[in-house]
Amino acid sequence: MSAAIRAMSILPARRTDIELHTADGLTLVGELAVPPDRPPVATLICLHPLPTHGGMMDSHVLRKAAWRLPALAGLAVLRFNTRGTSSVRGTSEGSFDHAEGERFDVAAAIEFAEFAELPQLWLLGWSFGTDLVLRHGCDPAVRGAVLLSPPLRFASDADLATWSASGKPVTALVPEFDDYLRPAEAVERFAAIDQAEVIGVDGAKHLWVGQAERVLDEVVRRVAPQTPVPLPTTWDGPMEFGDSSAYADRTVAAFSDVPVTGPAQRSAD
Repeated sequence: MSAAIRAMSILPARRTDIELHTADGLTLVGELAVPPDRPPVATLICLHPLPTHGGMMDSHVLRKAAWRLPALAGLAVLRFNTRGTSSVRGTSEGSFDHAEGERFDVAAAIEFAEFAELPQLWLLGWSFGTDLVLRHGCDPAVRGAVLLSPPLRFASDADLATWSASGKPVTALVPEFDDYLRPAEAVERFAAIDQAEVIGVDGAKHLWVGQAERVLDEVVRRVAPQTPVPLPTTWDGPMEFGDSSAYADRTVAAFSDVPVTGPAQRSAD
């Protein structure tokens, strides 16, 4: 009997706690989720929002990607906490470095995926994570990038030029009511990447609350185009459920410029 897929639904996958080891000597904690019964068709490497304001590998769109997409779209989903970031999975070593030292974190994730022989590597960045994608993610092993709510706070014109020269596909999903960069301005800014596609999402805000399904459909449309979208909203099979209390204090305020409670976070100062 089919059951509705809800916010905390966890569909079947083979899930493994992993550690990433950076070139500057840090250990980062993460998870790899792969389809339970077939090889993955492509891979998402997820880069989370600003850790000093609640962003982590369990930020809701990223955890829903990991909980749903291995089963629904045959994707491998690699999530991890960047340096100094805490979540239920644990705390990564080091401290927040304003998108500088995080270049080693991005490189470690790509290296892990290559070593694990995961196919078709795509970067999925959200907010601060999009700046990490743009600054440090244009690696030969990477197929392309999907950017959620890109603020373009840390990425430079030179970073955009690097992606443009690469020819790799870049899609930016920009909320109509984003706090930092709205669709019209995003079209202007991303014109620096010739192949960039900017999609304005009506009614959406920076947090994508109530819009996770739309986001996942757009991600799958680009990363696994052979998978029909919209994705199913029901599941006929085993289903588990996450603990919503683990995230209750880190959902609404996660990306506002106000620190939130929860697992200890490093200061950005």
